[in-house]
Amino acid sequence: MKIYNTLSRKKETFEPRDVGKVSMYVCGPTVYNYIHVGNARTFLSFDVIRRYLSWRGYEVTFIQNVTDIDDKIIARSQEEGRSFEEVAEFYTDAFVADMRSVGVLDPDVRPKATGTISEMIELIEHLITTGHAYANDTGDVYFSVRSFKEYGKLSGRDIDDLRHGTRKEVDEQKRDPLDFALWKAAKPGEPFWESPWGKGRPGWHIECSAMSDVELGIPFDIHGGGVDLVFPHHENEIAQSEAATGKEMARYWMHGGMLQTSGEKMSKSLGNFMLLHDLLKDYKAEVVRLLMLQTHYRSPLDFSEERLREAEVSLNRIQSLVDRAAFALEKTYELKKKRQLARQMFPSTAATELQSAYREVRSAFQAEMDDDFNTAGAVGHLFDLVRDINTFLDSTAIQEGDKEAAALDEDELVALQAAADTLIELFDVLGITLEARVQEVVNPQAEALLEERSAARANKDWARADEIRDELDTLGFVIKDTAAGPQLVKK
Repeated sequence: MKIYNTLSRKKETFEPRDVGKVSMYVCGPTVYNYIHVGNARTFLSFDVIRRYLSWRGYEVTFIQNVTDIDDKIIARSQEEGRSFEEVAEFYTDAFVADMRSVGVLDPDVRPKATGTISEMIELIEHLITTGHAYANDTGDVYFSVRSFKEYGKLSGRDIDDLRHGTRKEVDEQKRDPLDFALWKAAKPGEPFWESPWGKGRPGWHIECSAMSDVELGIPFDIHGGGVDLVFPHHENEIAQSEAATGKEMARYWMHGGMLQTSGEKMSKSLGNFMLLHDLLKDYKAEVVRLLMLQTHYRSPLDFSEERLREAEVSLNRIQSLVDRAAFALEKTYELKKKRQLARQMFPSTAATELQSAYREVRSAFQAEMDDDFNTAGAVGHLFDLVRDINTFLDSTAIQEGDKEAAALDEDELVALQAAADTLIELFDVLGITLEARVQEVVNPQAEALLEERSAARANKDWARADEIRDELDTLGFVIKDTAAGPQLVKK
């Protein structure tokens, strides 16, 4: 398995810290608002990565934090006249609900920044003791960027170039304009915690360094987030953690590409974002996932209503195929109960071809996902299997009205069941659930009329068959004639 490592800027063979186990930390939200679709793409991408690693047999420990104290949260609390705790709790609950709605699995642990304050203070004290941080007279504590010689290795930025890019006005509280806050002295009316430097609260970057070490230990395997976190957040995490421990922080750094609308990054600052919980009012979670999975997680994804509708059509086509296969299997089992079906001495050509197709797709799916989790390629192979199963059903379908109604022979039955199971299983790895629905609605009266209609058509009583169609319409059903036979569908 190969993973693209932002740190080395190349794909590397995946070798976890502990054999058979994977430790993952993915930066979670700052909870001051509902998440937009761009945020959701990152979380969905790492959900799929987690699911796939589990499917490949790894024992995955997945951690995602919540930043529940921040300037933005404080500003929102002042706007709404609520405490910062109330704001953070409300939007944390909303975030969890949105994630579950789109099929993202809960993390094994969801630590909150406010629950790890003591560990952050301890880490900051150690950085001061080792000469990597300093406190000023106002109670602020800063990390000394130049004390960490490898600063810039993740983002590829040169420290001197960064220095030249800073504003001429120098913050007198810092020794160097590049230094960043580890601890912020509390302003009047702001929430605070007691510390050796006075009342204050942690800086953003120190939170993840502390929480990841507490939950996973350093070095852990995978650190993930959106590409917008590479600098400064993840760069600063590396500086803090590695300066404090002398160890690498994470073995593999993974970053998801941005969501775009009309070629522009989707963000709150640009005002071109859509909230996830609003989107899910109009589209099923599986549609949103399918759209996002058709682009590699590291690539920008162009998001639009048109592409959502295309994904919806594709998902409906896949579900219809699963329904069709389930119907053919059900009919065969029914016929097997009624009479002994002859088993062919040799596998049919159709069965042999379908067996080969689903085995090849399973292998190709794994090869794509092993290559840096290429969901776009993996989904393409699943569409190939949808086509192959449809072709198989076209050539072997049960014929309505035939007194000697053909059923799938034993080899065809086994091949179709295995192919359908493979399709359902591999889509489930991607977090898309397909249900094998034999019929959409069970209605004894409607089913009896459908059977009577089949008998009427077999006897060429076309007038009665038409009457039954009208009666079914009155009951609220239409008949969907398929190659696999007639099916009832609610109007």
